[in-house]
Amino acid sequence: MSLPAKQPRPKKCAVQTCRSFFVPRASFQTWCSPDCGVLIARAKQEKKRKALAQVERREIKVRKEKLKSRAEHMKDTQMAFNTWVRARDAHLPCVSCGRNHQGKYDAGHYRTVGSNPALRFEPLNCHRQCSPCNTRLSGNIVNYRIELVKRIGADLVEWLEGPHEPKKYTVEQLKVMTAEYRAKTRELKRTAA
Repeated sequence: MSLPAKQPRPKKCAVQTCRSFFVPRASFQTWCSPDCGVLIARAKQEKKRKALAQVERREIKVRKEKLKSRAEHMKDTQMAFNTWVRARDAHLPCVSCGRNHQGKYDAGHYRTVGSNPALRFEPLNCHRQCSPCNTRLSGNIVNYRIELVKRIGADLVEWLEGPHEPKKYTVEQLKVMTAEYRAKTRELKRTAA
């Protein structure tokens, strides 16, 4: 004498817009009708397509990174450094004019990158500066120096004004510096929030 087959329990349809109860024909069935089955299949295909596209974008990014020149890495590091300087000094007014305003702020170098590239990434040499002072007034250097003496002291300002050994950064050093300044910026933004 054989036992009667056990009836499957009703399930809820996996399609979010349907969610009706049904009795599945197979244990793996999660849809109530062919229309819902098509919707589930399309959703799975879309998910796979997005995953493949993400892998492709990642591979392209890696290939682009390998093709970058030293100058492009220098530019990335400079952008990360400047962003960190603006975040570090966010609570301070413009180093040159002392104003707090809603305009754009730059990371203004006391000793310019062109005149002294060795101080390009020196934190003491770069401070938050309003865009008009930095671009229209060529850094507003006289007022910048006065405020810089107040902030870091006359000895360090004289050190900045003195001679410096030129620095030739390798691509690896630039990558490390970029990562460090981005991490510092994230940390500053996290503590400010």
